[in-house]
Amino acid sequence: MGGLTGSTVLVSGAARGIGAATARALAAEGARLVLFDVDAQPLQELVAEIGEDRAVGTVADVRDLAAVQAAVDAGIGRFGGLDFAVANAGVGSYGSVLQVDPEAFRAVIEIDLVGVFHTVRASLPALVERHGYLLLVSSMAAYLPVPGQAPYNAAKAGVEQFANTVRLEVARHGVAVGSAHMAWIDTPLIRDARADLPAFDRMLATLPGPLGRVHAVDECAAAFVRALENRSRRVYVPGSMRILAWAQPLITSATAERFMLRMMSRAPNVDDRVAALGRSMSARILAALPARQPSP
Repeated sequence: MGGLTGSTVLVSGAARGIGAATARALAAEGARLVLFDVDAQPLQELVAEIGEDRAVGTVADVRDLAAVQAAVDAGIGRFGGLDFAVANAGVGSYGSVLQVDPEAFRAVIEIDLVGVFHTVRASLPALVERHGYLLLVSSMAAYLPVPGQAPYNAAKAGVEQFANTVRLEVARHGVAVGSAHMAWIDTPLIRDARADLPAFDRMLATLPGPLGRVHAVDECAAAFVRALENRSRRVYVPGSMRILAWAQPLITSATAERFMLRMMSRAPNVDDRVAALGRSMSARILAALPARQPSP
């Protein structure tokens, strides 16, 4: 057992991918888990796997603040409080700004950015009580804009700056805040993209070094566990992703943009494929997402 033994950790987007792998890794460290996701069946299976004495799972849509608050309250009711929160829930979309379905664009922003705000807003009072730690899941996309991923790039850059702001706001309460920046991780999101878009792997081949590889989800989960143990300001998966953060001013310069345009010109344009699919998100994500209810 490690330094997380007996602590209580909230994880959003916990049913699959990075969220589920992180929950399993935290359980192995002796943590108690407060898990929520929109995808009920794999969430229930994960809770059963970990054990209902050590995990509580709630079906909740991160776009709905009241539902997120109910999930947080369920965990606090079971375990008495929160020590950590991992705002992980996220989705992606397909296609350029000219092709992407506007509703898919909106969904990515609402889940990947507004959903992080909802997770922080709901969990923060409990974290203040215990001088806890927040890990907000951004991406390498915060530093490296990938064509065809405008809503994802915008949302993850927003998460990065949101984390920077929250860190300043809650420091006086003894709460620490980190942001996570990953390259491509072997999750259902990436597998869906590879299945839907044959050009995806050809695009990866145009990217240098670790940017052109898909990394194991357990590698990411282990890095997240270390980040919680160390209350890290930043976590990079793989560690070499920190170079992107240091190089961000160069990446956004005109010279670097010209380099990116030349490199991406060798990658196939996927808009024709997206048009043929008739959707801008994976069928799995579309099936899992409940209809968005308008605000009163």
